[in-house]
Amino acid sequence: MKQPRADAVRNRTRILHVAHDAFATEGPEVPMDEIARRAGVGMGTIYRHFPNKEALLLAIVTEGIDGLIGWIRELIEKDPANALDRFVEGIIEKAAVDQSLAADLAGSGIDLDVELPDRHRTFHHALDDLVAQGQRAGTVRSDMDGRDLKAVIVGLQAMRQYQGTQLVGPLRIIRDGLAPQSSSRIPIGQAGAQADKVGFNPME
Repeated sequence: MKQPRADAVRNRTRILHVAHDAFATEGPEVPMDEIARRAGVGMGTIYRHFPNKEALLLAIVTEGIDGLIGWIRELIEKDPANALDRFVEGIIEKAAVDQSLAADLAGSGIDLDVELPDRHRTFHHALDDLVAQGQRAGTVRSDMDGRDLKAVIVGLQAMRQYQGTQLVGPLRIIRDGLAPQSSSRIPIGQAGAQADKVGFNPME
């Protein structure tokens, strides 16, 4: 298989970088010719790499998912016991998949589960491994899996949109919640029954 020329690789990387910044800050309405202008390439070059805007958005998200997978593997390799804690601590700044870009893809009718099934499976497996490593080390609660961690990621991204980067308190609460739980803690679903026993009625 013929390898792409170095200048073609540089052009593609430049286009992706410029498009990522443009779409993340200005939305998907930025036209392709403006992306080409900012990247310093002609329209022929941009369309050789990305035949339409949807293909460009998909490529950006693909690189983002690959970046997250690589980062998770690096965290596990360096410190498996505390990898999940480091992941949660850094995900807001480190996350390579912009929530806004994912929303743009959804709005354009592109389903990532359909378009990138292999990468999505690999990402989910990486999250499962991140959780499992902590569970084996006794640093992560035993009743969660990668799907729960993915929900945490979505929640952190939403909190950042709402509160900016001032998330010290919420991050502390989330990290405490991911840690092994005390046996004295009331399981979810039983709090209402416990409240009834002590005569507490929140509607009064």
